[in-house]
Amino acid sequence: MPLDSLLLAFLMHTLGLGLRWYISGRAPWSNGYESMIYIGWTTMLAGLIFARKSLGGLAATNVLAATILMVAGLSFLDPEITPLVPVLKSYWLTIHVSMEAGSYGFLMLGAIIGVLNLIFMIFSTPKNSKNVNRIVKELTSISEMTLIGGLMMVSVGTYLGGIWANESWGRYWGWDAKETWALVTILVYAFILHMRFIPGLRGVYAFNVASLFGWASVMMTYFGVNYYLSGLHSYAAGDPVPIPPFVYYTVISLVAICGLAYWKNRQNKSVGG
Repeated sequence: MPLDSLLLAFLMHTLGLGLRWYISGRAPWSNGYESMIYIGWTTMLAGLIFARKSLGGLAATNVLAATILMVAGLSFLDPEITPLVPVLKSYWLTIHVSMEAGSYGFLMLGAIIGVLNLIFMIFSTPKNSKNVNRIVKELTSISEMTLIGGLMMVSVGTYLGGIWANESWGRYWGWDAKETWALVTILVYAFILHMRFIPGLRGVYAFNVASLFGWASVMMTYFGVNYYLSGLHSYAAGDPVPIPPFVYYTVISLVAICGLAYWKNRQNKSVGG
Protein backbone atom coordinates (compact mmCIF):
# COMPACT_ATOMS: atom_id res chain seq x y z
CA MET A 1 0.00 0.00 0.00
CA PRO A 2 2.73 2.61 0.81
CA LEU A 3 4.38 1.85 -2.54
CA ASP A 4 1.08 2.38 -4.34
CA SER A 5 0.64 5.76 -2.64
CA LEU A 6 4.19 6.79 -3.59
CA LEU A 7 3.60 5.71 -7.19
CA LEU A 8 0.41 7.78 -7.30
CA ALA A 9 2.23 10.82 -5.88
CA PHE A 10 5.05 10.30 -8.38
CA LEU A 11 2.57 10.18 -11.27
CA MET A 12 0.95 13.41 -10.03
CA HIS A 13 4.40 15.01 -9.84
CA THR A 14 5.11 13.82 -13.39
CA LEU A 15 1.79 15.26 -14.55
CA GLY A 16 2.69 18.61 -12.95
CA LEU A 17 6.01 18.73 -14.77
CA GLY A 18 4.28 17.79 -18.01
CA LEU A 19 1.70 20.56 -17.63
CA ARG A 20 4.41 23.12 -16.91
CA TRP A 21 6.27 21.94 -20.01
CA TYR A 22 3.07 22.27 -22.09
CA ILE A 23 2.23 25.75 -20.78
CA SER A 24 5.76 27.16 -21.12
CA GLY A 25 6.54 25.41 -24.39
CA ARG A 26 9.97 24.36 -23.12
CA ALA A 27 11.59 21.86 -20.77
CA PRO A 28 10.69 22.79 -17.15
CA TRP A 29 14.18 22.99 -15.64
CA SER A 30 15.56 26.35 -16.71
CA ASN A 31 15.55 28.25 -13.39
CA GLY A 32 16.01 27.63 -9.67
CA TYR A 33 12.40 26.69 -8.89
CA GLU A 34 12.00 24.39 -11.89
CA SER A 35 15.33 22.66 -11.32
CA MET A 36 14.39 21.97 -7.69
CA ILE A 37 11.08 20.31 -8.54
CA TYR A 38 12.83 18.37 -11.30
CA ILE A 39 15.54 17.18 -8.89
CA GLY A 40 12.77 16.12 -6.49
CA TRP A 41 11.26 14.12 -9.35
CA THR A 42 14.55 12.40 -10.22
CA THR A 43 15.14 11.65 -6.52
CA MET A 44 11.83 9.84 -6.37
CA LEU A 45 12.63 8.09 -9.65
CA ALA A 46 15.94 6.85 -8.23
CA GLY A 47 14.19 5.53 -5.13
CA LEU A 48 11.50 3.72 -7.10
CA ILE A 49 14.12 2.12 -9.36
CA PHE A 50 16.67 1.06 -6.75
CA ALA A 51 14.95 1.07 -3.34
CA ARG A 52 11.40 -0.11 -4.03
CA LYS A 53 12.09 -3.38 -2.19
CA SER A 54 13.87 -1.72 0.73
CA LEU A 55 11.68 -0.06 3.35
CA GLY A 56 14.58 2.02 4.69
CA GLY A 57 15.71 3.16 1.26
CA LEU A 58 12.17 4.01 0.19
CA ALA A 59 11.58 5.97 3.40
CA ALA A 60 14.79 7.95 2.86
CA THR A 61 13.72 8.66 -0.73
CA ASN A 62 10.29 9.84 0.35
CA VAL A 63 11.63 12.18 3.04
CA LEU A 64 14.29 13.57 0.74
CA ALA A 65 11.89 14.25 -2.15
CA ALA A 66 9.41 15.90 0.22
CA THR A 67 12.16 18.12 1.65
CA ILE A 68 13.28 19.20 -1.82
CA LEU A 69 9.72 20.13 -2.78
CA MET A 70 9.30 22.01 0.51
CA VAL A 71 12.44 24.05 -0.23
CA ALA A 72 11.16 24.69 -3.76
CA GLY A 73 7.97 26.09 -2.25
CA LEU A 74 9.77 28.64 -0.06
CA SER A 75 9.50 32.31 -0.92
CA PHE A 76 13.06 32.83 -2.19
CA LEU A 77 12.40 30.71 -5.32
CA ASP A 78 10.11 32.33 -7.89
CA PRO A 79 7.71 29.80 -9.50
CA GLU A 80 6.74 32.22 -12.29
CA ILE A 81 7.16 30.95 -15.83
CA THR A 82 9.49 33.46 -17.50
CA PRO A 83 11.02 33.79 -21.00
CA LEU A 84 14.35 32.08 -21.58
CA VAL A 85 17.56 34.00 -22.08
CA PRO A 86 18.73 33.65 -25.71
CA VAL A 87 21.52 31.13 -25.05
CA LEU A 88 19.03 28.71 -23.47
CA LYS A 89 16.72 28.70 -26.49
CA SER A 90 18.10 25.42 -27.75
CA TYR A 91 17.10 21.77 -27.87
CA TRP A 92 20.24 21.17 -25.80
CA LEU A 93 18.38 22.59 -22.80
CA THR A 94 16.21 19.49 -22.79
CA ILE A 95 19.11 17.08 -23.23
CA HIS A 96 22.08 18.56 -21.35
CA VAL A 97 20.32 20.15 -18.37
CA SER A 98 18.03 17.16 -17.85
CA MET A 99 21.06 14.88 -17.50
CA GLU A 100 23.01 17.23 -15.23
CA ALA A 101 20.16 18.24 -12.91
CA GLY A 102 18.71 14.73 -13.00
CA SER A 103 21.97 13.26 -11.71
CA TYR A 104 21.74 15.44 -8.59
CA GLY A 105 18.70 13.53 -7.36
CA PHE A 106 20.54 10.21 -7.64
CA LEU A 107 23.67 11.54 -5.94
CA MET A 108 21.65 13.25 -3.20
CA LEU A 109 19.88 9.99 -2.42
CA GLY A 110 23.28 8.34 -1.95
CA ALA A 111 24.26 11.07 0.52
CA ILE A 112 21.06 10.68 2.54
CA ILE A 113 21.48 6.92 2.69
CA GLY A 114 25.04 7.54 3.88
CA VAL A 115 23.76 9.62 6.81
CA LEU A 116 21.13 6.99 7.59
CA ASN A 117 23.74 4.23 7.67
CA LEU A 118 26.04 6.22 9.95
CA ILE A 119 23.15 6.80 12.37
CA PHE A 120 22.40 3.07 12.33
CA MET A 121 26.04 2.43 13.22
CA ILE A 122 25.81 4.83 16.17
CA PHE A 123 22.85 2.95 17.65
CA SER A 124 24.36 -0.47 17.01
CA THR A 125 24.87 -2.67 20.09
CA PRO A 126 26.20 -6.21 20.54
CA LYS A 127 22.57 -7.41 20.75
CA ASN A 128 21.31 -5.80 17.56
CA SER A 129 24.56 -5.63 15.59
CA LYS A 130 23.59 -8.55 13.34
CA ASN A 131 20.39 -6.86 12.15
CA VAL A 132 22.04 -3.44 11.93
CA ASN A 133 24.88 -4.82 9.81
CA ARG A 134 22.37 -6.47 7.49
CA ILE A 135 20.41 -3.23 7.07
CA VAL A 136 23.56 -1.15 6.57
CA LYS A 137 24.91 -3.51 3.91
CA GLU A 138 21.56 -3.53 2.11
CA LEU A 139 21.31 0.27 2.10
CA THR A 140 24.97 0.60 1.10
CA SER A 141 24.31 -1.58 -1.96
CA ILE A 142 21.36 0.64 -2.89
CA SER A 143 23.52 3.73 -2.38
CA GLU A 144 26.22 2.33 -4.63
CA MET A 145 23.70 1.66 -7.40
CA THR A 146 22.28 5.18 -7.16
CA LEU A 147 25.78 6.70 -7.26
CA ILE A 148 26.62 4.69 -10.37
CA GLY A 149 23.44 5.97 -12.03
CA GLY A 150 24.18 9.54 -10.94
CA LEU A 151 27.80 9.37 -12.12
CA MET A 152 26.74 8.07 -15.53
CA MET A 153 24.20 10.89 -15.90
CA VAL A 154 26.52 13.72 -14.83
CA SER A 155 29.32 12.35 -17.05
CA VAL A 156 27.12 12.09 -20.14
CA GLY A 157 25.54 15.47 -19.35
CA THR A 158 28.94 17.16 -19.08
CA TYR A 159 30.07 15.61 -22.36
CA LEU A 160 26.91 16.81 -24.13
CA GLY A 161 27.36 20.22 -22.51
CA GLY A 162 30.66 20.51 -24.33
CA ILE A 163 28.86 19.98 -27.64
CA TRP A 164 26.32 22.67 -26.73
CA ALA A 165 29.16 25.00 -25.69
CA ASN A 166 30.78 24.54 -29.09
CA GLU A 167 27.54 25.49 -30.83
CA SER A 168 26.90 28.50 -28.56
CA TRP A 169 30.37 29.84 -27.75
CA GLY A 170 32.65 28.25 -30.34
CA ARG A 171 34.63 26.02 -27.98
CA TYR A 172 34.02 22.66 -26.32
CA TRP A 173 35.71 23.45 -23.02
CA GLY A 174 36.78 26.76 -21.53
CA TRP A 175 37.39 26.02 -17.84
CA ASP A 176 34.33 28.04 -16.92
CA ALA A 177 33.45 27.69 -13.22
CA LYS A 178 30.42 25.49 -13.90
CA GLU A 179 32.33 23.26 -16.28
CA THR A 180 35.23 22.92 -13.86
CA TRP A 181 33.01 21.98 -10.92
CA ALA A 182 31.05 19.52 -13.05
CA LEU A 183 34.39 17.83 -13.80
CA VAL A 184 35.29 17.91 -10.09
CA THR A 185 31.99 16.19 -9.29
CA ILE A 186 32.71 13.46 -11.84
CA LEU A 187 36.19 12.87 -10.41
CA VAL A 188 34.94 12.84 -6.80
CA TYR A 189 32.26 10.23 -7.44
CA ALA A 190 34.51 8.17 -9.69
CA PHE A 191 36.94 8.00 -6.75
CA ILE A 192 34.17 7.08 -4.29
CA LEU A 193 32.98 4.22 -6.48
CA HIS A 194 36.55 2.92 -6.85
CA MET A 195 37.42 3.09 -3.14
CA ARG A 196 36.79 -0.64 -2.91
CA PHE A 197 40.10 -1.21 -4.69
CA ILE A 198 42.08 0.74 -2.07
CA PRO A 199 42.94 -1.53 0.91
CA GLY A 200 42.43 1.11 3.61
CA LEU A 201 39.21 2.52 2.15
CA ARG A 202 37.18 -0.51 1.12
CA GLY A 203 34.96 -0.72 4.22
CA VAL A 204 31.26 0.13 4.52
CA TYR A 205 31.98 2.99 6.94
CA ALA A 206 34.44 4.70 4.57
CA PHE A 207 32.06 4.40 1.63
CA ASN A 208 29.13 5.94 3.50
CA VAL A 209 31.24 8.84 4.81
CA ALA A 210 32.55 9.47 1.29
CA SER A 211 29.08 9.32 -0.27
CA LEU A 212 27.92 11.85 2.32
CA PHE A 213 30.68 14.43 1.91
CA GLY A 214 30.97 13.83 -1.84
CA TRP A 215 27.66 15.67 -2.03
CA ALA A 216 29.56 18.88 -1.23
CA SER A 217 30.93 18.88 -4.79
CA VAL A 218 27.38 18.75 -6.15
CA MET A 219 26.29 21.59 -3.86
CA MET A 220 29.18 23.70 -5.12
CA THR A 221 28.31 22.88 -8.74
CA TYR A 222 24.61 23.61 -8.28
CA PHE A 223 24.54 26.52 -5.79
CA GLY A 224 28.08 27.77 -5.23
CA VAL A 225 28.92 28.55 -8.84
CA ASN A 226 25.74 30.59 -9.32
CA TYR A 227 26.03 32.61 -6.14
CA TYR A 228 29.77 32.93 -5.48
CA LEU A 229 31.64 32.56 -8.78
CA SER A 230 31.38 34.44 -12.06
CA GLY A 231 31.21 32.78 -15.43
CA LEU A 232 29.18 32.04 -18.52
CA HIS A 233 26.82 29.80 -16.53
CA SER A 234 25.97 32.43 -13.92
CA TYR A 235 23.36 34.35 -15.90
CA ALA A 236 20.61 33.27 -13.48
CA ALA A 237 22.54 34.26 -10.34
CA GLY A 238 21.88 37.14 -8.01
CA ASP A 239 24.30 39.15 -5.91
CA PRO A 240 26.72 37.18 -3.72
CA VAL A 241 25.08 36.27 -0.44
CA PRO A 242 26.70 35.38 2.89
CA ILE A 243 26.84 31.70 3.76
CA PRO A 244 23.82 30.97 6.00
CA PRO A 245 24.71 29.95 9.59
CA PHE A 246 22.79 26.68 9.26
CA VAL A 247 25.41 25.49 6.75
CA TYR A 248 28.10 25.59 9.46
CA TYR A 249 25.80 23.89 11.97
CA THR A 250 24.96 21.19 9.44
CA VAL A 251 28.62 20.48 8.65
CA ILE A 252 29.50 20.32 12.37
CA SER A 253 26.58 17.94 13.01
CA LEU A 254 27.56 15.66 10.13
CA VAL A 255 31.20 15.56 11.27
CA ALA A 256 29.98 14.65 14.78
CA ILE A 257 27.81 11.86 13.36
CA CYS A 258 30.77 10.50 11.40
CA GLY A 259 32.98 10.62 14.52
CA LEU A 260 30.41 8.83 16.70
CA ALA A 261 29.81 6.20 14.02
CA TYR A 262 33.56 5.58 13.71
CA TRP A 263 33.95 5.24 17.48
CA LYS A 264 30.95 2.90 17.77
CA ASN A 265 32.10 0.86 14.78
CA ARG A 266 35.55 0.36 16.32
CA GLN A 267 33.99 -0.46 19.67
CA ASN A 268 31.71 -3.15 18.24
CA LYS A 269 34.60 -4.70 16.33
CA SER A 270 36.73 -4.87 19.47
CA VAL A 271 33.87 -6.47 21.43
CA GLY A 272 33.29 -8.98 18.66
CA GLY A 273 36.89 -10.04 18.89
